[in-house]
Amino acid sequence: MTTVLGRFTGFGPRAVSFWHELEADNSKAFFDAHRDVYERDIREPLERLLGEVAAEFGDGKVFRPHRDVRFSADTSPYKLHAGAVVGSRAAAYYTAVSGDGLLAASGYYQMSRDQLERFRVAVADDTSGPVLAGLVAQARDAGADVGGSALATAPRGYPRDHPRVDLLRHKGLTLSRAWPEHGWLRTREALRRVVALWRETEDIDAWLDEHVGPSTEEPPGR
Repeated sequence: MTTVLGRFTGFGPRAVSFWHELEADNSKAFFDAHRDVYERDIREPLERLLGEVAAEFGDGKVFRPHRDVRFSADTSPYKLHAGAVVGSRAAAYYTAVSGDGLLAASGYYQMSRDQLERFRVAVADDTSGPVLAGLVAQARDAGADVGGSALATAPRGYPRDHPRVDLLRHKGLTLSRAWPEHGWLRTREALRRVVALWRETEDIDAWLDEHVGPSTEEPPGR
């Protein structure tokens, strides 16, 4: 559940510079010594942002700052950003603050096998496919970045010259916008920009939820 700490008034004055300092000294000693900066300027404002959007987009959570280093050659203990995910639908809303500034995104970050099968069938369909292609084109024209990992060519069983091959190649589909550090990051303008991106992509997220939906596969290990 989202912890409501009051009205969002912007991120703190060190919400960006903190990450540059952490990048230079990514250690438990540094993080512990500057935990008050992380809590005051980053995590608590994120929690307040989540509280304000909950009524429209659903409850959210701020991810832990620790990296999972079990299978990584990079053993630095902390992420270089603070991210939060919002909503209970299969399509997720996401925002993050880092040394680069602010990011907002939505969509399906990575699809499982059954989701990919449904996605490709719907994209190839001459009724539902053009609808998604049109929505994605509109979002791109409005300034959103279209992302998601993708195959180098058409997936097996689909022609390389398919009119929507660019979408068929996707293994995830996200729409995002990133803004570099600016004074407005410390005001409610940060909230306005995040919400604007999420609203702009609602039709795409609705398409994904209708035609793809959550995975029905058993989680690994069961």
